[in-house]
Amino acid sequence: MTRYIRRAAAFCLVLLVALLVNSARVQVFEADSLDDNPANRRGTIERYDQPRGDILVGGRPVTGSRDTGEQLRYERTYKDGPLYAPVTGYASQVYGTSLLEHAEDGILSGTDPMLAPLPLWNDLTRSQQPGGDVATTIDAAAQRAAYRGLAGRRGAVAALNPATGEILALVSSPSYDPAAISGTDSATTSAWTHLNGAASQPMLNRAIRQTYPPGSTFKIVTAAAALDSGTVTDVDGPTHTPSPWVLPDTSTRLENEATGCEDASLADAIRVSCNTVMAKLGVEVGLNGMVSAARKFGFDDAGIRIPSSVSRSNFDTDMDRSQLALSSIGQFNTTATPLQMAMVSAAVANGGILMAPHLVERTTDEHGATVAQTGSKEYKQAMNPATAVELQRMMQDAVEDGTGTNAQIPGVTVGGKTGTAQHGVGNKGIPYAWFISWARSPDAGVPGVAVAVVVEDASADRADISGGGSAAPIARDVMEAVLNSAGNSAGNSADNSG
Repeated sequence: MTRYIRRAAAFCLVLLVALLVNSARVQVFEADSLDDNPANRRGTIERYDQPRGDILVGGRPVTGSRDTGEQLRYERTYKDGPLYAPVTGYASQVYGTSLLEHAEDGILSGTDPMLAPLPLWNDLTRSQQPGGDVATTIDAAAQRAAYRGLAGRRGAVAALNPATGEILALVSSPSYDPAAISGTDSATTSAWTHLNGAASQPMLNRAIRQTYPPGSTFKIVTAAAALDSGTVTDVDGPTHTPSPWVLPDTSTRLENEATGCEDASLADAIRVSCNTVMAKLGVEVGLNGMVSAARKFGFDDAGIRIPSSVSRSNFDTDMDRSQLALSSIGQFNTTATPLQMAMVSAAVANGGILMAPHLVERTTDEHGATVAQTGSKEYKQAMNPATAVELQRMMQDAVEDGTGTNAQIPGVTVGGKTGTAQHGVGNKGIPYAWFISWARSPDAGVPGVAVAVVVEDASADRADISGGGSAAPIARDVMEAVLNSAGNSAGNSADNSG
């Protein structure tokens, strides 16, 4: 009898060991695959079981969380959703996340290991911490000025602090309300279908994800290349350029919209925007020189993050001379995001040094303690300092007595460059209106803001749309908003110190 009891006990022990081994296999070795299994809703339920951290503008939240009382308990809400959608993106219980909501999801959802009290705490406990906050670099007044200026027209605005790379405004129009797709009900599905099917593409972030031919605003890059390479040594000297000019190895005549371009100097060519002069200079610089110059400003770089990814701006590396001529005035295959062209203006304003653009100032835990801070860092030396000084003067002349007079701000030094980019088959598409600029307040040693504006004005006649007429006033309002905000902040600091 004892022998049978021992056998039964041994068998039970074997079963117990097998059970423990299987349990260890499931909990240790297969845990990750089970967690990621679409049929496992525990992770999703846990994810929405607490409020999401907030995205901040000027220290104030532009996001929130609403307790629905349902299984997926907390739903994302947005304050001034269409205004800040190009910054925040969306956080949807059905469709996932985008832009900052995606790039900083770990902090906002509480799953980032940096929020844990101890290393590996989240892995060991399989828990998440309360969501942290993401403080942006956005200037609320500048963001509103850009949004009002576009007034629902297709287009975008990007504004930077040239000295730090901080993104002060990032607007895309038309926009949408991310709150409409936050939940799980039928209204969410309908809103998603409508937004993705709309011809105006309201969910497309035109400021960082759409590229356009930059037109004459690219002439600033060509001018920098001509000066840095020594192709031009006297910005006020003649360039020996006929008007019109026949493109190399072709019979095609390149015309000018402006007058006075015959044998114009580089300074005059920037001031009134001469196609012939700038196209000829691009050819004289040569393909390698132009490619090198464009890349110093960020063209052809697919790795720019702000922290959301930015679409690659393009300058071709294999062209004949006539194609190079057109590329040098922002046509042919040359394309750029509005953020890229703001970077061009910022490099000029900052004495030739291009700072890496960034949208996040810092991230914090639920108590406001800093988890990570984004420091300013140099992206590239875009041009020689002396070249930047010359370009500042030329861009200033373009605003004071050239094509950019609509960007003038009383008592403020403003530099700018207009652009009207043709596109479509045979250039029959509606032109894009561009304006890039920078501004320096009277009491500042360096410019405090650089802006790029593009307007796809489908309602305008071809003769009515221009960078100076359509885009420059928007840039002016954004620059004025930034300078006023900086002045108010300085005044408040002085009052507080007294």
